[in-house]
Amino acid sequence: MTGLVALDAGGRVPPFEQVRSQIAAQIGAGYLVDGERLPSVRGLADELGLAAGTVAKAYQLLEEAGLVHTARGAGTRVVRPAEVPDAVADAARALAAAARGAGLSADQAATALKDAWPA
Repeated sequence: MTGLVALDAGGRVPPFEQVRSQIAAQIGAGYLVDGERLPSVRGLADELGLAAGTVAKAYQLLEEAGLVHTARGAGTRVVRPAEVPDAVADAARALAAAARGAGLSADQAATALKDAWPA
């Protein structure tokens, strides 16, 4: 999977975020499909000239976002994002509008949602 990520070494965006955002964008656009195996952390790190921990951080963030799943022995694979029902998308847009109207950031709105989520 050569060419999965192109780093901007002189850019302001940290390398882990470049890796995360480019892979997330490729999943979102359908270039990486459900079940497709990503390179190993070490393999991608070697290819990009990065520390393995940098790629591991990007993969961890992708996993937290539900875009990939890592299993020992099976590697890291793309997870097809679940379709969001229209009612949930509408509620999310309403939350975003209310949060913006109250002067909150997206992170603050996400925290409010997490706080409202039943344990």
